[in-house]
Amino acid sequence: MGFLGSTLGYVLPFLIVLTVLVFIHELGHYWIARRCGVRVEMFSIGFGPELFGFFDKAGTRWKFSALPLGGFVKMFGDQDVASKPASEEEVAHMSAEERKVSFVHKTLAQRAAIVVAGPAANFIFAIVALAILFATVGQAFTPPVLGEVVADGAAAAAGLQAGDRVVSVAGQGVDRFEDLSQAVRLRPDATFPLTVLRDGKQIEVLVTPKATELTDNFGNKHRVGQLGVRSGQAEIVQHDPATAVWRATLETASMVRNTGVALGQMLAGTRGTEELGGPLRIAQMSKDFWRTGVVGFVTFMAVLSINLGLINLFPVPMLDGGHLMIYGIEALRGRPLGERALNFSFRVGLALVVMLGVFALWNDLVNLKAVEYVRNLIS
Repeated sequence: MGFLGSTLGYVLPFLIVLTVLVFIHELGHYWIARRCGVRVEMFSIGFGPELFGFFDKAGTRWKFSALPLGGFVKMFGDQDVASKPASEEEVAHMSAEERKVSFVHKTLAQRAAIVVAGPAANFIFAIVALAILFATVGQAFTPPVLGEVVADGAAAAAGLQAGDRVVSVAGQGVDRFEDLSQAVRLRPDATFPLTVLRDGKQIEVLVTPKATELTDNFGNKHRVGQLGVRSGQAEIVQHDPATAVWRATLETASMVRNTGVALGQMLAGTRGTEELGGPLRIAQMSKDFWRTGVVGFVTFMAVLSINLGLINLFPVPMLDGGHLMIYGIEALRGRPLGERALNFSFRVGLALVVMLGVFALWNDLVNLKAVEYVRNLIS
């Protein structure tokens, strides 16, 4: 019973998180596809054998499948669940009525809109979820004023003083101490300009946050930058609905920007890739945030939704960003890519997605001490 309870403690929050976020993503594709007159043949949460499902009035099969690690919307004119276009022979034999509801016969703008709708739905979900929290529970807010400057820290070395109000970090404006903290964390050992307001005058200094390895509440280790400053008293500010939406939009944009910076650093080799996680890490964090309560769990879902939207915009065939890249090439050429080129690109995309998945799973196993456990068993 103890093992069963422990397993459910991981599985239930994980399934809730993944089911909601995948449904939101695929619903974006589905909704815009239907608005564009495309016949949607299947809407699946998960892959593999169907567990249960039903047909709606439009003939779409809505189903839950055995492997709950994603989902897909299959449209008429797609060859498979990865939205690979039907073969040239199949397209040539479509009737006039079939062409009207076929995805491949829609305009370039319509196809691009359908593809973008998935990631866009993830960003919208994050904004709505955060806005609800900000309007009901409130948002943590600390003025970007340096309450204390540690004597041997990076801020002191740069000449910063207690009472300085931070205006911008690396050219990016900030209005909360939390924004400053997040921007600095992403730049360990990197030198960048920081603008502060002191005695009514703006002063720009160059700072180099010290690289520090921190372990979060869930046991994950992160290499982050630290200025060596402390903030003033934090407040919880409850916003009216309009302000909550605006603040949630700014928070989402900040997360997108910071995630983009982190990914860029990983690609440049200046940041470790151990922070990349896969399904095991998501399951672990789902359980941990589930225990923190509704606010923590919803915030985690919002952050994960943003990451899901960003990952799907990577220019990798099979992902939404890959489709957009192919449509961009089509726009430049004035005609679609040939069947052989598409087949090759999808094979490359599949290989990249599999490699990324294996790498993320390896990171999960290392972080969860599974590799060390196996090594101890055989040594």
